[in-house]
Amino acid sequence: MPSGKTSDAAVARTPVDPTVVGILYALGAFFMWGLAPLFFRALRPATSLEILSHRVIWSLLLMVALVAILRDLRDVPRALSSLRSVVLYIVTTALVTTNWGLFIWAVNNDHIVQTSLGYYINPLVNVLLGMLFLGERLNRKQLFSVALATLGVSSLLVSLGELPWISLTLATSFGFYALIRKKAAIDPLVGLLVETALLTPLAAAYLLWLWSDGTATFSLEAPGMASLLVISGVITALPLIFFNMGAQRLKLSTVGLMQYLSPTLQLAIGVMIFGEEFSGAHAVAFGLIWLALAIYSTDAFLSHRARH
Repeated sequence: MPSGKTSDAAVARTPVDPTVVGILYALGAFFMWGLAPLFFRALRPATSLEILSHRVIWSLLLMVALVAILRDLRDVPRALSSLRSVVLYIVTTALVTTNWGLFIWAVNNDHIVQTSLGYYINPLVNVLLGMLFLGERLNRKQLFSVALATLGVSSLLVSLGELPWISLTLATSFGFYALIRKKAAIDPLVGLLVETALLTPLAAAYLLWLWSDGTATFSLEAPGMASLLVISGVITALPLIFFNMGAQRLKLSTVGLMQYLSPTLQLAIGVMIFGEEFSGAHAVAFGLIWLALAIYSTDAFLSHRARH
């Protein structure tokens, strides 16, 4: 009769399903992004550009430490060893900077519902980019769920009565950021270190100008605000690391539909905590999107169960 030790060893040798790991990483990222408006609203009266600059500086310091511990700092110059790599990093840096800066500005200017709309649209952008550039295919149930989600987002677009430029910019900038990162197989840690390093000279110059002008919010006389600005580096880096690790293990279309968690939390925060408008169209869209998620998630679970 086999001993219990043999069974325990067999269990220990069982590999962890990369899909499950990817889902856990993605969920961690989306929860943090969903709750981000609460954090960035607490940073007022700092301006959006000052907050963005602090995000860059403190993220860089955190990423240097993480790469030194978990990777090798020599991977950074290797990541920039070709002109193609440099160009790719310049593009991803521009995309993520646009996304970070616009999000902070929107949150602190009472447009949280618009940011949530942008991140409702973003998963649809991811699905579209995955099909166009990565050859990903959806079955009938998944296509039906995407159609329902599209219908829900469309009802929000119609209800606004104007071009939601904040929402569209957030959706497309992060969609292309995810696509380029995945297609180029950029390491999550090294990649974010390079991107923040490219931004740091501009961020540092702006903060130095604020301090010389006497208008900087960061001050030892206000340790609470200073601490929050430092923490903004963690709030910036950690969900991006989780997102990129999850995206490497999952289909881009799967990541896209899971991403509805973030805008749902943002919408709830904007409406229930900060009193932004929630119309009947929002209610219809909310129901359609969650129905789409239920269909897609059930199909993905059953497919995964059948494979194993």
